[in-house]
Amino acid sequence: MEKKRSSFTGKIGFVLAAAGSAVGLGNIWRFPYLAAKYGGGIFLLVYIVLAITFGFSLMCAEIALGRKTGKSAIGAFSEVSKKYKFIGLLASVVPIMILPYYSVIGGWVAKYLFTFSTGGIHDAAKDGYFDSFISQPIEPIGWFLLFIGLTALVVLFGVEKGVEKVSKLMMPVLVLLTLGIAVYSLFMPNAFEGFLYYVTPDFSKFSATTVLAAMGQLFYSMSLAMGIMITYGSYMKKDVNIESSVHQIELFDTGIAFLAGMMIIPAVFSFSGGDESALGKGPGLMFVTLPKVFDSINGIGGSIVGILFFLLVLFAALTSSISLMETVVSIFRDKFGWGRKSTCLFVFIGSVLLGLPSSLGFGVLSDISIAGMTFLDMFDFASNSVLMPIVALLTCFYIGYIIKPKTIIEEISGNGRFKGEKLFTVMIKYIAPLFIVLILVTSVLDVLGIMKI
Repeated sequence: MEKKRSSFTGKIGFVLAAAGSAVGLGNIWRFPYLAAKYGGGIFLLVYIVLAITFGFSLMCAEIALGRKTGKSAIGAFSEVSKKYKFIGLLASVVPIMILPYYSVIGGWVAKYLFTFSTGGIHDAAKDGYFDSFISQPIEPIGWFLLFIGLTALVVLFGVEKGVEKVSKLMMPVLVLLTLGIAVYSLFMPNAFEGFLYYVTPDFSKFSATTVLAAMGQLFYSMSLAMGIMITYGSYMKKDVNIESSVHQIELFDTGIAFLAGMMIIPAVFSFSGGDESALGKGPGLMFVTLPKVFDSINGIGGSIVGILFFLLVLFAALTSSISLMETVVSIFRDKFGWGRKSTCLFVFIGSVLLGLPSSLGFGVLSDISIAGMTFLDMFDFASNSVLMPIVALLTCFYIGYIIKPKTIIEEISGNGRFKGEKLFTVMIKYIAPLFIVLILVTSVLDVLGIMKI
């Protein structure tokens, strides 16, 4: 193991890498779906308020904890006492669980990019195309291996030459693609009605579930409670301002999510004649509805927009999968002292083995279900709806009452005043834990069909 820990070259590298982690598939299809469901503008307003309070505090806490200890999740939480090591272990399980099934979905994105690039737009828009593809035993695995192989290749090159360099390339391109497609969507027939629906607050749809849905999306979107920000914080130089970096990461994350909604909702409204149900939750929106939207565009424009869209989604998926794998690699390297090459190979093989059930769960293993869920849905539920809220709750307890907020505040204010000090303390000790418990309870009730979010 290296005597000196790897690090980002500076603030720009850190912000773009962390923003790349935050900007992923959840921004592209989940955010637009939730925004449409909960009244457009009112959901946006609630999400922004939560991002600059709830999200800001948790992200500051994780990054500062990582930088202060110079370790990934397990080492960071056991720094004060070995009895809190279990929090780091739980946090470490999250990226280990997410990376394999996330890469399966990333493989689907790569397949659709290839299909659109080779003139298969009409085939992709046909009913049953998506289900037929994911139910095959071989082809989805091939795309899954390609996607996770690309991820491993970037991580293999290390923090500065791999993660940072790729993030500096992908993030600006991702922003330009999102902005370009969003502007194009607004000029589609009747698309402006969808835009108004998206940005106009509908206070009649505001409820407690609106807030809970926005909080759940915040976790999903900002890479919180999965060890990523702790790991990236451990690579952060001491002269980089944490508070301003977090603000910039939030700006990237929320901006891309907003543009994704502006890109998707008007286009789907134009295609469906204003039918909100077309903004269905899950893979159906990205792999079924949107190909039909692109196919409905006259001339070659539909193919071009479709290619650019799936290129955008592929970039977003890759930046997130890279952060997931880098976190897992860091965990094993810190724990066992392995070299980067051998650790990358180990994580790659392990992730492939863990990802196979998720890939085959729609085909040869489709008869097997866990609590009525496919393997992919089960891994998603266990990580996002159960483990992440538990880890976040324990993190708040650890910082709020064990090492105390002052420890984190001193780390953040080491190179300047921490303007959000009072907000941070109140959120970590009192408000955030309450929100997290509500997220955990409602997420479980949602999956059980007792309460729909």
